[in-house]
Amino acid sequence: MRPSSHDDKSWTVANAKAKLSEVIERAQSAPQTITRNGKPSVVVVSAEEWQKKTSRKGSLAQFLMESPLRGADLDVERQRDEPRDLPL
Repeated sequence: MRPSSHDDKSWTVANAKAKLSEVIERAQSAPQTITRNGKPSVVVVSAEEWQKKTSRKGSLAQFLMESPLRGADLDVERQRDEPRDLPL
């Protein structure tokens, strides 16, 4: 049994349940979409792909240092409102 008729990377829930081993095997080389009621519901990816997508890429400081806005001399004004009175 092949994935659903949309393409070779899309499965219905019923097909995915029946062929879970095949879904997992195919996910090693390309993400596999599982549809519910004709709409994409979840995507199955390999553990290696998931790790690549979710791993941290540098620090916040590094991100800010590499920003295209660095050195743009932005004039940022800060509101000088008084603190709110909150009953404690």
